[in-house]
Amino acid sequence: MSKPAFTAGLNIAMKIPKAQYEATVAFYRDTLGFEVKEEDVGYAPTVSATHAVKFGPNTLWLDRVDNYSSPDLWLQLGTDDLDAATEELAAIGVHPIDEVEPLENLGSRTHWIKNPAGIVHLLAESR
Repeated sequence: MSKPAFTAGLNIAMKIPKAQYEATVAFYRDTLGFEVKEEDVGYAPTVSATHAVKFGPNTLWLDRVDNYSSPDLWLQLGTDDLDAATEELAAIGVHPIDEVEPLENLGSRTHWIKNPAGIVHLLAESR
């Protein structure tokens, strides 16, 4: 099996507790003046609301997660071969943690992983 290629993704997700959500959306929209758009979140049953923020070339997703007590930051990685990438990561003790946020009907193959510091990454295959 060949070595998979990894790339940085364009999506960053900020998981925000319900009590801090509206003020955080207002910060990016009203204080900073960024383009902020509410989006459908039906594909992620653990997220109760989401807004997309145009963050330079990236999209910053502000996700309301009602059972969180503190915010969390999640990143996206791409790979050309999800199976090879999963195998390579498993060899160093990094295993899929897809239970953190089940995703439905994305149209691409993905796994959630954590880096050694505990930061969640969506690993998405792009062929």
